[in-house]
Amino acid sequence: MTTGYDLIAERLAGSGIDLGAVEAALRAQEVELPSWAFSNSGTRFAVFAQPGAPRDPFEKLADAAEVQRVTGIARSVALHFPWDRVDNLNDLRDRAQELGLRLGAINPNLFQDPDYKLGSLCNPDANVRRRAVAHVRECIEIAVRVGSDAISLWLADGTSYPGQDSLRARRERLLETLAEVYDALADDMELLVEYKLYEPAFYATDLADWGSALLVCQELGESAKVLVDLGHHAQGVNIEQIVSLLHGARRLGGFHFNDRKYGDDDLIVGSIDPFQLFRIFHELVEVGALESGARLTIDQSHNIEPKIEAMIQTVVNLQEAYAKALLVDRTALERAQAAGDILAANRILVDAFSTDVRPLCAKVREELGAAADPIASFRSDGYAERVAQERLHGAAAAWI
Repeated sequence: MTTGYDLIAERLAGSGIDLGAVEAALRAQEVELPSWAFSNSGTRFAVFAQPGAPRDPFEKLADAAEVQRVTGIARSVALHFPWDRVDNLNDLRDRAQELGLRLGAINPNLFQDPDYKLGSLCNPDANVRRRAVAHVRECIEIAVRVGSDAISLWLADGTSYPGQDSLRARRERLLETLAEVYDALADDMELLVEYKLYEPAFYATDLADWGSALLVCQELGESAKVLVDLGHHAQGVNIEQIVSLLHGARRLGGFHFNDRKYGDDDLIVGSIDPFQLFRIFHELVEVGALESGARLTIDQSHNIEPKIEAMIQTVVNLQEAYAKALLVDRTALERAQAAGDILAANRILVDAFSTDVRPLCAKVREELGAAADPIASFRSDGYAERVAQERLHGAAAAWI
């Protein structure tokens, strides 16, 4: 009986694509989970509580370990401070190790304190700027303590009205404060600089696009790199081209993966535009970005769907997009491009995207000791029901 996996093997026969190498790349794929995505969250209007929501960072790690158990490639967890503050950081690091996890990028919070109403690192008040720098430096110390090698920085800084502040002065403040942060980085640590087109500022965001983030990184030094959030662009922006440009400049630090329909919707990645996700991974494979260290981190807000299941589905979607990108016949694609055969070149990409890679990914997961069907495995285990009972008392963690 011919299986779905056999069909993939038959399709690759004679193509020059080594199926064994594809499987090895899939086994090596690493996706970083965000601790904050397991907490109660919501929109600007309300927070929607879910049964069994974690009450502290240790329970967030336990939920993340479930995602890793059934997917096999979600080996690290990004932390957010002060949301993930604990009495003893060693306990948090040790618990992650016990669960088979690593602690990933450390994310400072520079947007919720009342003092940051007019900005943090760009604030016109020097005292507020000093406070913001001190918080980021504290996060650098935390990163050293827990074994993290990255600080992931998103600024909500900006203005909502023309004339509210000097755009020139804000940039000068930004470069001055970020230079202090950069100088405090530990050896072999990266500063990942994120950008966002709008929100919460609606007139001018201090780091509004990939170009403004890239310019800042180039002024700071080689350890500063750009982080791309898929929801932080205007409609129709060609994100895969940004990926190629940033990698060419040696400044592609990684991603915050999610999906969107209208704005920064933070939906399950691949749920709205799976072809875009595939195109991004096609570029990542094309330039060898994963081998050179680009981080694949998730950043989503699961408001109505079960959080752990949504995270599992996200990891699966990332794995399948990567698998499809690995199946692109690049030799044939280069021939078609060189010949100016537009239709053939496009068909090669669409052919890879249309391939049913679910049997291939299921095989890889099983080889990693994970589940062929991660959602079914998670549901049958009863973890969600158990923690819903165990976490009845106490206040659930929430990001707002």
